[in-house]
Amino acid sequence: MKKRNFFLLLSFVFLCLQTQAQKVNLHPQRTIKVEANDSRETIIEKAIHIAPDVNQLSALQNEFIAFVHFGPNTFTRMEWGNGKEDPKVFDLKTLDTDQWCETMKAAGMKMVVLTVKHHDGFVLWQSRYTKHGIMSTGFKNGKGDILKELSESCRKYGLKLGIYLSPADLFQIESPNGLYGNLSKYTKRTIPREIPGRPFKNKTRFEFVVDDYNEYFLNQLFELLTEYGPVHEVWFDGAHPKRKGGQTYNYIAWKQLIKTLAPHAVIFGREDVRWCGNEGGGTRNTEWNVIPYRENPDTMNDFSDLTSNDLGSREALFSMERPFYLHYQPAETNTSIREGWFYRDDTHQKVRSADDVFDIYERAVGGNSIFLLNIPPNREGKFSEADVNVLKEVGKRIDETYGIDLLKGAKGASQVLDGKMNTYVSLDKQPREIIISAVRPVTMNRIAIREAISSYGERVERHAVDAYINGEWKEIARATNIGYRRILRFPEVTTDKIRVRILESRSVPVISSVSAYYYQTRPPMVSAKRDVKGLVSIEPAKKYFYWNFTGQNSEANLNQGYRIFYTTDGKEPNVTSMEYKEPFFMENAELKAISILNGKKGALYEEQFGLVKQDWKIYNASSETSKHSAKNVMDENPDTYWMSEEGAEMHFISIDLGKKEQLKGFAYIPQRQNARGMLEKGIFKISDDGQSWREIESFEFGNLINDPTKRSHYFKNAVTARYIRIEVTKIAADGNVVTMAELDLF
Repeated sequence: MKKRNFFLLLSFVFLCLQTQAQKVNLHPQRTIKVEANDSRETIIEKAIHIAPDVNQLSALQNEFIAFVHFGPNTFTRMEWGNGKEDPKVFDLKTLDTDQWCETMKAAGMKMVVLTVKHHDGFVLWQSRYTKHGIMSTGFKNGKGDILKELSESCRKYGLKLGIYLSPADLFQIESPNGLYGNLSKYTKRTIPREIPGRPFKNKTRFEFVVDDYNEYFLNQLFELLTEYGPVHEVWFDGAHPKRKGGQTYNYIAWKQLIKTLAPHAVIFGREDVRWCGNEGGGTRNTEWNVIPYRENPDTMNDFSDLTSNDLGSREALFSMERPFYLHYQPAETNTSIREGWFYRDDTHQKVRSADDVFDIYERAVGGNSIFLLNIPPNREGKFSEADVNVLKEVGKRIDETYGIDLLKGAKGASQVLDGKMNTYVSLDKQPREIIISAVRPVTMNRIAIREAISSYGERVERHAVDAYINGEWKEIARATNIGYRRILRFPEVTTDKIRVRILESRSVPVISSVSAYYYQTRPPMVSAKRDVKGLVSIEPAKKYFYWNFTGQNSEANLNQGYRIFYTTDGKEPNVTSMEYKEPFFMENAELKAISILNGKKGALYEEQFGLVKQDWKIYNASSETSKHSAKNVMDENPDTYWMSEEGAEMHFISIDLGKKEQLKGFAYIPQRQNARGMLEKGIFKISDDGQSWREIESFEFGNLINDPTKRSHYFKNAVTARYIRIEVTKIAADGNVVTMAELDLF
């Protein structure tokens, strides 16, 4: 019995010593293994010791960076090429990379990533290892080098340079002697492969056991990383339009070469920086950069996209099957300023508004991630005027908003007010809060907070900010994690004292900075929509930019604190009118609405809503197919539409209203996805039985292609009917079909 107790005691002492040793040995590092028998407490202890390395921290400090997609697709107007393009389709005559960099600098960007080779395999530099690229075009008689010109402009304007080199290569797949998936043997190869007459100044040499395509890829990486100045990011896309021959990538070899030749570069799409999970500028409300991996990310060869909404919460960590690895990996929030990654035209290809871009900036940079915005050059080798105007406006807003810290000179913990990332306050006592007193009352609507992530990792899980107003504390904002930077947006307040409260944390919170700012808000333009039951909703108007739409409303996000007032009797709304709180029923009346923010009125919104469509039925249409899609004209959704049968002798649509209604007119809403099938002329008919039709009036809508907005036609005299029919007599643009997004009856 004594021997058993002795061994139990010895085991307990050994376990305590082991646990103590484990905690003593923990220090900030970007990857730590979670063992199979680690407790939840130990997992959290390890999580708070996960921190960015020097390159990752530098990437986070870049905050706002540019993407540039340029290549044959710019001229073919395709998003993805096929690899079979004649290089001469890249018919570039002029190039102005100084204009690119001047614009990016004005926007507040700190780095540009150029697609030196997209999926089509066409290269934008003078590579030794292929002729499928700029060297086979007429640009500067085949001597042009876009990457070289951009690298020189970057040095001139003080921007960092990154490269996008697509692992996918359709030219190498489609060419008879292409290297991609050619089933070549893995043998020892020297990188770079020497080419007569084109020696390298850099004499670093590597030996890897690889196949033909991996050798080709490594040779190109060597050129890019040794002949174009310092490279700070290497961007690997996970997209593959086509594969061949079971081709695999020896990323471990790529990584060794990159880390040797570009020691300050982060690698996107692998262990250094990850994709945010969408291409629309969508951000998570809680973006943890401390995330779990089944294998060690520092030695992995393949990386899958991480698209879940929850990547690093306690629940996500605890539910991971052990053993696993905790790893620091910041997200890049990427999207394009245009509809698509490549330039197509300045007429039909929509451009994001400055509101959209600035909103994404605040959500991404202020949400613990990096903002990567694509700006595709046009066929003259420049950024288009529309893009330039948006970028310069965004840069102006960033400077005006975040260039002045309203807490400068305030009283409080000096470590969080000095603007330095390496000074901080440890909130090791309750209450866990920071109180800051301004020199005088200031008006603010933005608070930015940072944690000391390089020394203490990510710890805060929930926090709130209060302002001292009328002799008491009032909560003005709250959010979840903080990390590198959290920007909280709220209706403007005037105060001389704020308080940051940590509500939940994984360990002692360590805060490195607190700052306050003011964004010049404005009352947003509003818009309304009605469902089939007649319930009307009013909200800030969303811009029509549907490419990879994530559902964000930039007007609402940026201009918090607005109130909406409306009328349904034709009078102008003001602060004494009905305030919009929730959807309300409305039929056959005119809605007028405005937003009011800080005493200022927004633009007036007016909309005539017709009969409620809940009991409507499609009685007949041009064909059974078009009859089915005709339901879209009464779903109160302008993004869906009816299309008649192609080439029909007569295009028409008939609707049973469910009961007799008095009709004064109707409205036609064209579909906005393209210019096809616009209803230019027609005849409006009515019936009491759905069999005998009586013509009421003919109508005409002009200039629909250039102005696809809602059109109305009012009858000379009101009529009463249960069935209505619209027959089309002339179609604008495409004469084979008719399209209609919505039909309203008044």
